[in-house]
Amino acid sequence: MYIYEQHFSLQRVDLLHVETQLKKRWSVDYKWGRRQANIWDSQTNFIYTIPNFDDVLTKIATVFHSHSHYKAIRNYALNRWYNFQSSIAVEQIFNEHKRVRKVQYSKDREKDFYIDGIPFDLKTSVYPAGYDKPVDVAISDPTDLAKWLYVNQSKQARFHQANRLFLVLHKKDGEHWKLKAELSWIKLLIDTYLDDYDETKLIQLKHSVGIVKTDIILGCR
Repeated sequence: MYIYEQHFSLQRVDLLHVETQLKKRWSVDYKWGRRQANIWDSQTNFIYTIPNFDDVLTKIATVFHSHSHYKAIRNYALNRWYNFQSSIAVEQIFNEHKRVRKVQYSKDREKDFYIDGIPFDLKTSVYPAGYDKPVDVAISDPTDLAKWLYVNQSKQARFHQANRLFLVLHKKDGEHWKLKAELSWIKLLIDTYLDDYDETKLIQLKHSVGIVKTDIILGCR
């Protein structure tokens, strides 16, 4: 596991521009209001084509101004936009490193890229509320957190049987979600991990038909 602590296939994106836009999202409370639902997903899929925060706010107001649950669906759309914009930027950061090779098939469900020839599925998340151990425990025992993530971030709580690389973000004040916008910091975090990457230090987890290789990049601020 790599820990970074700071105490104080889409078109290529401009990371600084995306970071600026993502930080504008901080002005609105981060609330989902409801769990992910297919109907609201289909109604808010315009978020994939709008890179600027002010433009997505305008689009939401135009489309949903008369919606009976306007505030809830606005928050839902903003959260989807925020997470999507952050995720494509983070994946680009990985793909631009010399040790990483991008997958040829963009819809590959098992992997996002290769690091020194080893395939990985990337999962970026905030420090999970359901994991009932403090971050200090995750730092000292990353294998336990990796096991928890494999089970709880897989469909129907089934152990995912592919290599995964977890980028987990933790903020002391509990507002972990804001760190998804800190792309300059995240780039430093990822590049440092990849520069020092060592296959022999990966976490290996046994499951019913074999072994998966995984690791956690834990960013703390």
